[in-house]
Amino acid sequence: MPTSEQNEFFRGSVGVVQTQVVRFDSFTLEGGESITPLEIAYETYGTLNEKKDNAILVCHALSGDAHAAGFHEGDKRPGWWDFYIGPGKAFDTNRYFIISSNVIGGCKGSSGPLTTNAKTGKPYQSTFPFVSIGDMVNAQEKLISSFGIHKLFAVAGGSMGGMQALQWSVAYPDRLKNCIVMASSSEHSAQQIAFNEVGRQAILSDPNWNQGLYTQENRPSKGLALARMMGHITYLSDEMMREKFGRKPPKGNIQSTDFAVGSYLIYQGESFVDRFDANSYIYVTKALDHFSLGTGKELTKVLAKVRCRFLVVAYTSDWLYPPYQSEEIVKSLEVNAVPVSFVELNNPAGHDSFLLPSEQQDSILRDFLGSTDEGVFL
Repeated sequence: MPTSEQNEFFRGSVGVVQTQVVRFDSFTLEGGESITPLEIAYETYGTLNEKKDNAILVCHALSGDAHAAGFHEGDKRPGWWDFYIGPGKAFDTNRYFIISSNVIGGCKGSSGPLTTNAKTGKPYQSTFPFVSIGDMVNAQEKLISSFGIHKLFAVAGGSMGGMQALQWSVAYPDRLKNCIVMASSSEHSAQQIAFNEVGRQAILSDPNWNQGLYTQENRPSKGLALARMMGHITYLSDEMMREKFGRKPPKGNIQSTDFAVGSYLIYQGESFVDRFDANSYIYVTKALDHFSLGTGKELTKVLAKVRCRFLVVAYTSDWLYPPYQSEEIVKSLEVNAVPVSFVELNNPAGHDSFLLPSEQQDSILRDFLGSTDEGVFL
């Protein structure tokens, strides 16, 4: 039974859901190494129709997981994109079959550093092979194919999820009809790599790091918390932080910081340690940094092979993935005469804007998906 806190969300919600895991005998990575077996954690919402042409794959960002909508039993908060997934919402589960999976290399049920290595009987930890964005997408393709789905109605995602959506359009051009890329990029800039490197170095300098072979009792928690604090600064805009925190003092008796924004970041770091793995943080951020479809003429050449419609969304206040990077993608698509709609939203929340409830964003997503059947674009 839903809790009292859940009841207010259940109107328009997919309700209580469970994460499932599918297993494949083996999976070969782009680097040549194999994962045996491959496990993928996923959730689905809605019903796959007889033609199997109404499926939408939703891809998560760095710290996300398969739980995109609805509630797990006993949870007070819904999945990370619940505002947009459900009956009558932008990703309407009365119409579409939504699939959300945890990326490989992560720590939320799919194969990654926490997975037991069949050869040793122990968790891989830092011996897990390098995983690319391409590997994540290739694993998702195996999941999609296991449903008997040949062509996805759409692939959608923000930030790292947007990179996965973009990779889908390039790697499997005939397997998707629509592609939605939000707050993302075709490759990381030096500044974006720098932010991730600082986070990784914080983890590597933790006394408990032990070359990534730490125990659960002695994890590099401080380093991971610092990495999350650093990352979280980049997710918010100056305007949002100024409005939310200003120069206010912290609430309560917090000795380690003089300002409210400091206590907020400490909370974000400490809570992140409880739900994420330090090795996975390193693996996933490295996948982000190594992803590159190029820019300019190189990107235009790569995108010449795509066969789907695009919606690209950027946010004026996003200084982590600034709008010019989205515009690069749009320009390359336009050169190739690929149908593309571009929207830059003046949302003050910064990079996290794509995750937050927004009636305007809901309308944009709804109109783009709904316009497909009529053959019109935004």
